[in-house]
Amino acid sequence: MFKYPVTLTKDGANLLVTFKDIPEAITFGKNEEEALENAIDALETGLSFYVDARKPLPKPSKAKRGQKIIAPSALESAKLGVYQAMMDQGIKKAELARRLGWHMPQIDRLFDLKHSSKFDQIEAAATVLGCHIEITVAT
Repeated sequence: MFKYPVTLTKDGANLLVTFKDIPEAITFGKNEEEALENAIDALETGLSFYVDARKPLPKPSKAKRGQKIIAPSALESAKLGVYQAMMDQGIKKAELARRLGWHMPQIDRLFDLKHSSKFDQIEAAATVLGCHIEITVAT
């Protein structure tokens, strides 16, 4: 759902990592492996800016041939999915808190991509939005 194509550009001794869809997400690495590993954190940080500003998340563009795809971690993807559902339905954080019977700091932590929320809380938020979370393990 949140799989974004990444561009790797040689920059001196490093590889510069950028995302066309999320210009705020920029990082680098000494080699491709390190650059792609750092790209996950850069992507999550870039997407957190949209969540913090209560803006819609950018839609991923189609990857060009040979272009790598980066996605947030599973927990962050679940949080982003709930956030996107809330945005799509025009529901504010205060309304979500009311529906869940939670206080606003709990809602703020739910959408903090650096906070290690409990998965059952993310599922509860999805449920009150009329959604469910699916998890797939792929090889």
